Amino acid sequence: MRLNSFKIRFVKKIRVGRGIGSGLGKTCGRGHKGHKSRTGYSRKIGFEGGQTPLHKRLPKFGFTSIKSNFFSEIPSHILNNFDFNFFDINLLKKLKVINNKIRFVKVVYSFPIVNPVFIKCNFISVSDRVLFNIKNVGGDVSGGGGI
Repeated sequence: MRLNSFKIRFVKKIRVGRGIGSGLGKTCGRGHKGHKSRTGYSRKIGFEGGQTPLHKRLPKFGFTSIKSNFFSEIPSHILNNFDFNFFDINLLKKLKVINNKIRFVKVVYSFPIVNPVFIKCNFISVSDRVLFNIKNVGGDVSGGGGI
């Protein structure tokens, strides 16, 4: 194999600011004045040349409920992972199932509960399958009712 047999394209580096004859002398292709002609220019995403950007012109919508910071849902199958019969908020916090900020817990049906469990929680899911399943196994639920 010979070196002259390779077909490699060498792209010539453009040298700016090397006189009028080069075609990119004086302003070096940046034009006269303005942001883009300055060193260190970087445009922010959504910048529209001083006009109020689209994301600021559109109306806001929706909200984040403050209650969501203190409310948590627990799927029922998580209770199968522990060897406890009685569950309340304090125990769930110790087991790191829920955050320490949580004040309201809701048990939601996901899979059947195997062991007899006694749950003290604020809410239980609308589906009566949770209650039916817990009582079938020999457990009980106290605390809040519906939701």
